[in-house]
Amino acid sequence: MEVIIRPTVEAATGLAAQLIAEKVRSQPSLCLGLATGRTMEIVYDKLVKLHREGLDFSRVRTYNLDEYIGLPPESPNSYRYYMNHHLFNRINVDLRNTHLPLGMAEDLQLECQLYEQSIRNSGGIDLQLLGLGCSGHIGFNEPLSALRSRTRDKSLTPITIAQNSPLFNPPESMPKRAITMGVGTILEAKQILMLVIGREKAEILAKAVEGPITSMISATALQLHSNCTVIVDEAAAAALQGCDYYNWIFNHEPKWKPYH
Repeated sequence: MEVIIRPTVEAATGLAAQLIAEKVRSQPSLCLGLATGRTMEIVYDKLVKLHREGLDFSRVRTYNLDEYIGLPPESPNSYRYYMNHHLFNRINVDLRNTHLPLGMAEDLQLECQLYEQSIRNSGGIDLQLLGLGCSGHIGFNEPLSALRSRTRDKSLTPITIAQNSPLFNPPESMPKRAITMGVGTILEAKQILMLVIGREKAEILAKAVEGPITSMISATALQLHSNCTVIVDEAAAAALQGCDYYNWIFNHEPKWKPYH
């Protein structure tokens, strides 16, 4: 795991967008795992700008981490709607190559199995973008998610519901369950990029990156991945103990020189 601390939200999200763009340029048929949330909106705006400057998404395939159960794709609160609105409809990706779990599926177990099979048929995810939930989850892998878990339906915690329900009108209409890629599914991605910003994430980030591996904080499983980069702003890095070391690596590793 590599931790990169950037001074501002703008610098952190800009670096994340640059890394994704470089991956798309070097691998035009990239299989890209995507996430939702306020942080990702900034990244997607930057990718849209890069697309307008020539970045080509025409052969890219995407798989999102999760979707609420019971919301149709056209619901403004569905993650399919989110992705179409913030990214897919603003770039030249083929919508047939964009995948999210179907929250309205009659047979949820079958839907989860089909989603896993679709990822395998695509050759696996080349680069998985992640955020970090307030409970330490990646995707909707809430506390006690098995580190080998696969795509499945999952009940959401009160912390997650409190964090996300203000986006719903009324807030109590927020679904209490979601389909999510499993921790094991995420760890099979060839490369992982987690982006975390804001002081409110500082303590849980420190536990995820520097604490013991535990199913109570699913993001700690990323410590097991051989190619995981964590980009944070200074506010999110406030509780990290190894900041001097992380900064030293960034400043002295040749591969990071273009990003100064």
